[in-house]
Amino acid sequence: MFENLQALPEDPILGLMAAFRADTAATKIDLGVGVYKDEHGKTPVLRAVRAAEQAVLADQQTKTYVGPAGNEQFNALIAELVLGSKHPALTSGRVRAVQSPGGCGALRLGAELLTVGGARPTVHVSDPTWANHVPLLSGAGLQLERYPYFEHRTGTVKFDAMLERLSSLPAGDVVLLHGCCHNPTGADLSIAQWRKIADVLLQRRLVPYVDIAYQGLGEGIEADAEGARLIAATVPEALIAVSCSKNFGLYRERVGALMVLSESGTQTNAATSHLRKIARGVWSMPPDHGAAIVARILSDTKLSEDWRNEVDAMRNRMLSLRSALSAALAKTCSAEMASVIEKQRGMFSTIPVTPEAADTLRQQHHIYMTRDGRINIAGVSMESIDYIAKAIGSVA
Repeated sequence: MFENLQALPEDPILGLMAAFRADTAATKIDLGVGVYKDEHGKTPVLRAVRAAEQAVLADQQTKTYVGPAGNEQFNALIAELVLGSKHPALTSGRVRAVQSPGGCGALRLGAELLTVGGARPTVHVSDPTWANHVPLLSGAGLQLERYPYFEHRTGTVKFDAMLERLSSLPAGDVVLLHGCCHNPTGADLSIAQWRKIADVLLQRRLVPYVDIAYQGLGEGIEADAEGARLIAATVPEALIAVSCSKNFGLYRERVGALMVLSESGTQTNAATSHLRKIARGVWSMPPDHGAAIVARILSDTKLSEDWRNEVDAMRNRMLSLRSALSAALAKTCSAEMASVIEKQRGMFSTIPVTPEAADTLRQQHHIYMTRDGRINIAGVSMESIDYIAKAIGSVA
């Protein structure tokens, strides 16, 4: 059965991780892997997470299944975190959430829902988009197309071209939108642009699919959700995929949720029943540990406040790194290169370097980034900034 299978090329990110681990240089710097790191290059367990985990373990009386929809307290609280407890879509009963194994599980769950009843709408993703969007969505049998999004040279959103493309799409098509901290570019929509997008989605009867994986790491927990909240207040139907990997630091616990918005509570309940069936047939029951931690944090005033403070600290650290790296690049590169870093948000930026330049940075300077120029800002340290800026300046 397997004798005709050929080994596939290694995933670019996973290959970069392996190459970094094998590099023996003392000066090596990992700007490729998308995890938050502190000044010492460590990915810490958040205080609030550690305290909540201890409380969960102390109170837990069973390890039995939680059901296909997952932890219902987590589902309700994560929907409130994203939309706000008083959002009309929530108070009217038009939104339900189903727990999933990470944001990846949420994205695939939504993709499978889009095929229920034989419908296979085209999904339009930004150019560029997170690499894993493609297999997660197309693996469900959906066709993907791209809309203009990023101007590589200036590091800004091609908003007019984006809006023009979306305005030409047929009714029923799906538009995947990054809720905040666009991956891989760090170039986000303004709230004024979100309003225009929402109007086009409504007028063209397009279905938005919002992926929000970095809430709190761009402009703040509330500000980063404004786009998703505006969409949910404007359109009759939407999907929102949520990840708790980055803002709760729960990478290996695989904590996520898919939120479905319909025109009525009755329709939302029907859609949720299909989500439970799909989940039952794919992973049966989601893991509970990480979701229980998030639920404990969001339901406890003290833990929630501490968590918000920690998220603020992570965001402010990355903003400081952006400012310092931008200033250093201004001395070694063009003003455009420096301004790209300064104005983008979140964990990532895509800088205007060629694939060959990225190879040179890895081979000669032991600085690891993807060949499209995406760098993880959290992988930078204040100590390494001058070295990174000089190295980029030598190849840019």
